[in-house]
Amino acid sequence: MARYTGASCRMCRRENLKLYLKGERCHSDKCSFERRAFAPGQHGQNQFRKTSDYAVQLREKQKVKHMYGMLEKQFRRYFHEADRAKGVTGYNLLAMLEFRLDNVIYRLGFASSRDQARQLIRHNHFQVSGRKADIPSFQVKLGDVVSLKEKSRKNAMIQENLEDASRRGGIPAWLELDKTNFQGKVMRAPVRDEITMPINEHLIVELYSK
Repeated sequence: MARYTGASCRMCRRENLKLYLKGERCHSDKCSFERRAFAPGQHGQNQFRKTSDYAVQLREKQKVKHMYGMLEKQFRRYFHEADRAKGVTGYNLLAMLEFRLDNVIYRLGFASSRDQARQLIRHNHFQVSGRKADIPSFQVKLGDVVSLKEKSRKNAMIQENLEDASRRGGIPAWLELDKTNFQGKVMRAPVRDEITMPINEHLIVELYSK
């Protein structure tokens, strides 16, 4: 599948928000956004540009896309599925993104970023309810148990990630981590207030509804 291969810090600067795309680097003084908190490019520091309603909606969509590590075609497919499902479209979209396997592994603290979580999944380090799981976009379900394989439990990077999870915000209440057995369980769907990144999903719905 196609993926973005450009500079991650550039995306944070474009969205004027730290998206935590580079793991531990984002929590250190090496973070580029902390040093250059303005948009990239020749006119990045121009604070007087007019923004239309469409531009605001587009930037919100781009922000969420970058946050969860997707390209346009895949993100649009998520939106259409959320729109067909019962309930509020905006919340459905966010819940589906949160239920992605790469996001769940990141939220449980096994990885320091979603990008690192995708790499760990592709390298076959995890199982879901005892089954092979090597697709980052796999949708976990209520009651699923995400576990680290026995051969991977001595991985120093993963152990360090688990120890530092509290510094990155801790484990959300809709997940349960059993650190001793290197596994986590999906207890319930996240409520809207538990998705703490500043996202205005209504703008995305308005953009795609045109």
